[in-house]
Amino acid sequence: MDNSFKHFLGNLKSQIINIVNLNDHIDTDKASQYIHSNIYIKGPNAYILAFAIVIASVGLNTNSIPVIIGAMLISPLMGPIFGIGYGLGTNDTTFLKTAFKNLLVMVIISILASSIYFLVSPLELENPTELLARTNPTIYDVLIALFGGFAGIIEISRKDKGTVISGVAIATALMPPLCTAGFGLASGSLKYFAGAMYLFFINSIFIAISTFLTVKYLKFPMATFTDPAKKRKVSRWVAALTIVIVIPSVYSAIVMIRENNFNHTAKEFIADNKDMSRSYIYDYRIYTHSKPPRIELFIAGETLSPDGLNAIYRSAHKFGLTDDQILVTQTAATDQSEMTDRVAIQSIYERSDQEIRKREETIASMQKELQAYKEKELPYEQITSELKAQYPSLSDVTITRGYAISTDTIGQKEEIIIILQAGKRISDENMEKLRKWLAVRLDFNNITLLQQ
Repeated sequence: MDNSFKHFLGNLKSQIINIVNLNDHIDTDKASQYIHSNIYIKGPNAYILAFAIVIASVGLNTNSIPVIIGAMLISPLMGPIFGIGYGLGTNDTTFLKTAFKNLLVMVIISILASSIYFLVSPLELENPTELLARTNPTIYDVLIALFGGFAGIIEISRKDKGTVISGVAIATALMPPLCTAGFGLASGSLKYFAGAMYLFFINSIFIAISTFLTVKYLKFPMATFTDPAKKRKVSRWVAALTIVIVIPSVYSAIVMIRENNFNHTAKEFIADNKDMSRSYIYDYRIYTHSKPPRIELFIAGETLSPDGLNAIYRSAHKFGLTDDQILVTQTAATDQSEMTDRVAIQSIYERSDQEIRKREETIASMQKELQAYKEKELPYEQITSELKAQYPSLSDVTITRGYAISTDTIGQKEEIIIILQAGKRISDENMEKLRKWLAVRLDFNNITLLQQ
């Protein structure tokens, strides 16, 4: 190998190592102090947490994403979760128990605060999309929590801290699931409560796992024990707890990946069967928790013939789906013999309704334009009579409304122009008085008054 190429590879390797090296940028002692000081829920933290939960609940209640984000920035929920990962990574069982206890207290406070809010809130949930989004965890939630946890613990360990923790708090979204769980309790919906708590624990566990792995990788100081037997016991206990946390989490991640893949396949299959001769899929349901997972198609229009059903099954095979995974419901479909006259009559009615709606829309639009025109119409004869009463020598009055267009800015400005013709010239002072009187009389300031 050429020496220059070897030199290039050596420099490239050195640069990569220099970029990814963390040792010069990490202070584990300060990180340990930070984690120890941020796991407690007492004094102001308890109030701040309750207030943040209420703010997040209002955001969920009104589907306001900025309000939810603001609440997540306020919340102190991240501290105990980092503490659990830190305690596992350093074999510090005392600290681990404290972190668990404080997280449990925070969860109880959060659920109580959100439950009370939703019990007394006068706002109705007409379209609770943000609440629903906090009840169905996906593989994306796992990835966000895992890599958010990595970013958070590395930021805590960094000598020069920035704003990463705020970003992690927003991305991992720990508060909204607790608010949704409170809504579930307040409304008596077990589905909301269970789904939201599952999402919260998934997020918390994967943040703790990423913290545990990073603490191990960065070689944080381990807890010291004077008794070797106690050290071995604690190590075994921490290892067992780690396995208990990790294995269900990995299983959940695998299940979510399978569900996500099946959802994607199901939607592709449905899109492939949208076009049928005289039938169509007007709705569908995906059952990812059944064994095997199934797709139910709701057919409207003409009842599918055996050939039509076989075509759907053949399409399913292309996507790796079996016949027993496809359920076809045709309660909204009718036989062709019943369809012909009904469809023809329905088509006539629909066409008539469309034409009537178009005409009504056109009439409404014209009425608006006519009303706007009438509002701008000037009382020409009345104004002329009033001017004549003030200046009997007036022989001719011209009144017009138009636009003054600037050639510099190509902008336009509406104005009223009035031209007076009298046997006796009106003084400039009286012309100005007339202009001001006309501005009040016509309720329009931009008036140009001229005399011939």
